[in-house]
Amino acid sequence: MSHSLAKLEAFLAVRPELALVRVREAKGSTPREAGAWMLVGQDAIFGTIGGGQLEFMAIEQARALIAGEDAKAELDVPLGPEIGQCCGGRVGLDIALLDRPRRRALIEEMATLEAARPSVFLFGGGHVGVALAGALCLMPVKVTVVETRQEALQGLPDGVERRLLAMPEEAVRTAPPGSAFVVLTHDHALDFLIAGEALRRNDAAYVGMIGSRTKRATFASWFARNGGDAALLERLHSPIGGEAVRDKRPAVIATLAAAEIATALFAQE
Repeated sequence: MSHSLAKLEAFLAVRPELALVRVREAKGSTPREAGAWMLVGQDAIFGTIGGGQLEFMAIEQARALIAGEDAKAELDVPLGPEIGQCCGGRVGLDIALLDRPRRRALIEEMATLEAARPSVFLFGGGHVGVALAGALCLMPVKVTVVETRQEALQGLPDGVERRLLAMPEEAVRTAPPGSAFVVLTHDHALDFLIAGEALRRNDAAYVGMIGSRTKRATFASWFARNGGDAALLERLHSPIGGEAVRDKRPAVIATLAAAEIATALFAQE
């Protein structure tokens, strides 16, 4: 069971009275897309339909519905000056009490969405690997950290899958189509082996390797000597996160790399 699904089920378990707010329609510039939803209880909310005055209005109506007061089951909201939002679009919302059938349907919906999440494989549990795993856990992806050292798999964020493999390149070969691969082990020779394997997968969404221009050039020479197609090197992101920011602190590198990976995974959605 995935981390987010576990959170949803924990939220549902202690709140018998909830309302479901779902974006029925989104026209023009809007904070969230059609289908986005949130759960509203009298003491807490789960999820978001985009925040701002639109969300405040929805929460107010949802809590009125839970309390048995006169409340609207549908809202049609223009996002203009009259509500203090200037997105310019229009949002239709449906609000309903979360009965048992809706609870089951919502859990099934979450499970289906999470099963379809893209996979990101991090090879290396060092400082940058740990920081990057933490950043990626905030995104709708499945994160797996692959290591050859048992101790390097300690201290990773909750929700991260841990794999101890003597031959980490095997994880590249068995990864699902559309996966992202980020190579940042403690050994340059191992980095080259894994990155080379990842570049040979034509269905990889992203291949990145930590390092410098010099390391990239050294890898290119190694890749050519080992039968690698030079054209495949165009797909390699190295240094990960680009070179616009020179800060080498792990958290900064992780933030830049996470943005780069998100662009590769979600830009075409």
